[in-house]
Amino acid sequence: MQYLDFFESAVSSLKEEKRYRIFADLERQAGRFPHAIWRADNGLEREILVWCSNDYLGMGQHPDVIEAMSDTAQKMGTGAGGTRNISGTNHPLVQLEAELADLHHKEASLVFTSGFVSNEAAISTIAKLLPNCLILSDELNHASMIAGVKNSGMQKQVFRHNDMEHLEELLAAAGKDRAKLIVFESVYSMDGDVAPIKEICDLADKYSAMTYIDEVHAVGMYGPRGAGIAEREGLMDRIDIIEGTLAKAFGTLGGYITAKAPIVDAVRSYAPGFIFTTAMPPAIAAAACCSVRHLKESQSERDGQQRQAARTKEVLSNAGLPVMPSDTHIVPLFVGDPDLCKQASDILLDTHGIYIQPINYPTVPRGTERLRITPTPFHDDTLVDGLCEALKDVWERLKLPHIEPGTFHDLTKQPEQQVFQAVGG
Repeated sequence: MQYLDFFESAVSSLKEEKRYRIFADLERQAGRFPHAIWRADNGLEREILVWCSNDYLGMGQHPDVIEAMSDTAQKMGTGAGGTRNISGTNHPLVQLEAELADLHHKEASLVFTSGFVSNEAAISTIAKLLPNCLILSDELNHASMIAGVKNSGMQKQVFRHNDMEHLEELLAAAGKDRAKLIVFESVYSMDGDVAPIKEICDLADKYSAMTYIDEVHAVGMYGPRGAGIAEREGLMDRIDIIEGTLAKAFGTLGGYITAKAPIVDAVRSYAPGFIFTTAMPPAIAAAACCSVRHLKESQSERDGQQRQAARTKEVLSNAGLPVMPSDTHIVPLFVGDPDLCKQASDILLDTHGIYIQPINYPTVPRGTERLRITPTPFHDDTLVDGLCEALKDVWERLKLPHIEPGTFHDLTKQPEQQVFQAVGG
């Protein structure tokens, strides 16, 4: 049997569908973000601008965060030495978990090596420990949440995105006496829309369900201390489990959950994704702790980011570029075709020195391919104007559709054949 043929065929199919991912070789420049060095395939180096980083507030280059990591590495070394069960828990990690519990006003927190692991481990473990648990999952939940639901082995039902009538139908059919876990996100990162958290909590109370919210694209970004959308809306006390990441607005690495102490202790004691994984290194924990502490007190980064995100939406929309509706810091720019989306990304990088990764299926539905732009406080007005001019050039070269400023259709629910036509293509 020619085993390699199967793998080559699998990759070839992605290339034929224009979904094959090519990673850009980038070197971030601390102190000069969003500037970076791009190394092309021919070996040449070029300075470019990054417009799609999840380091939303630039905390990955904050001097205090860098200093905390460097000092701790000098003092404690680079690695954690093993799992927390075998090698113990390094003190910076203890401090970090205390900061995260305080951030979300919860009794305890637990840190994982990534946001994917925290979702998969926590959701699967919590559901397994509840008798005959029914999981109700938003249809646009992240792959890590879907993995957690699947790996729990429990029954699941998917409710239409942010559709409270559909969620209530499923809850009512399950009955109040059955254990239920509602899993959803606060900010959906591809469209930039926000979950109706209060309404979900109301339904959870009405039908006696637990709630699990993924705030990875909101922690650091919203609320008076950066605890997320639930904090902004005054609803943290109504959420049973809050999950977040340290790898986006906090600028480091790792994921976490916060909840009442018995829930966190149960996940700590039963989740294979926690038990059998090497702990977060102390230097990273110290850097993350520094970042969390800083953003609890500082509002300037959040204000700057919101200002530049709003300006980017305004400038691009006024230029007739198809900015998809977004209630948050995410600025999705509709393309609607995987090949054209990749070509647009390539032209931006090769011609204009702007890096924006194409977002294609399965990350988004077919026919809704897009460029996902994430302005930061460091993308000043001049850079926003430069981005707009570059995008106008790309749209002209590829003959992509324009729209009337300030208008856009809800394309995500239209048949694939109609999506491109809906914006004048």
